[in-house]
Amino acid sequence: MLWQKGRSSDNVEEATGGGGGPGFGRIHLGIGGTLIAIVIAMIFPSTRGIIFGLLTGGGTTTTTGTPSSQTTQANQSDPQVQFVSKVLGSTEDVWSAYFQRLGKTYVDPKLVLFHGQVATACGGASAAVGPFYCPGDKRVYLDLDFFQEMQTQFHSNADFARAYVIAHEIGHHVQDQLGIMDMEQQLAQQGQPMKGADGLSVRLELQADCFAGVWANRSQQQLQWLQAGDIDSALSLASAIGDNALEQASQGVVVPDSFTHGTSAQRVRWFKTGFQAGDINACDTFHAQAL
Repeated sequence: MLWQKGRSSDNVEEATGGGGGPGFGRIHLGIGGTLIAIVIAMIFPSTRGIIFGLLTGGGTTTTTGTPSSQTTQANQSDPQVQFVSKVLGSTEDVWSAYFQRLGKTYVDPKLVLFHGQVATACGGASAAVGPFYCPGDKRVYLDLDFFQEMQTQFHSNADFARAYVIAHEIGHHVQDQLGIMDMEQQLAQQGQPMKGADGLSVRLELQADCFAGVWANRSQQQLQWLQAGDIDSALSLASAIGDNALEQASQGVVVPDSFTHGTSAQRVRWFKTGFQAGDINACDTFHAQAL
């Protein structure tokens, strides 16, 4: 991936402290968060109850909002920060243009880098959660150490695989901007199940995968920055972190009733759907008969 061709975003910040306590909204762990959480659960079995609570939404809070961590502009001399800034800049360009076509205005999210732990409007989170989106403050949170975990645990260090993770979290922001997250919560209040192979959580996460594919399609049209093997690296990572693959690795058994993100095949299929179509209309997982 020729990521240097991208435009650097000014919306990458670094957490410096402040905030804390309970928060408002559900933390959306996404790809990186699922990866880190499962690795922690595999290494420290005593944490599995907490970790799988996070994966199913049970580890988050829904009380009154509290301040997020104080932030400062991220150090652009760091190559990893440069990479994140370029990818985020591309998501801004792609989604701003797309929303304009829809007659809407895309509001750029902040991407906050942190180390160890961070306070968010969705509550406190540690590095074990990995990258996630908090709808309470419209921010994506990322501990850069998770890139090392990708390489160590899944032998995935390709630039585009890392970009895919960021694009997935931005996909959640797009869902938030379009009111899809509100719709998901309304459906849940009406009694539709959150967990399970056909649950709302799986549908939301697979749609974020599809939106990441839409971004990949349109960023390639704008920048011509993808190279041979880039898409395969993202698909390989998506396959490795399907619910079935992660549950088999961590528990030795697959329990579809506990699915929150979709199977390996589903995650691959929905990313490819978005990439091939370049259109969010192809990403309606909530009305799809078969995921």
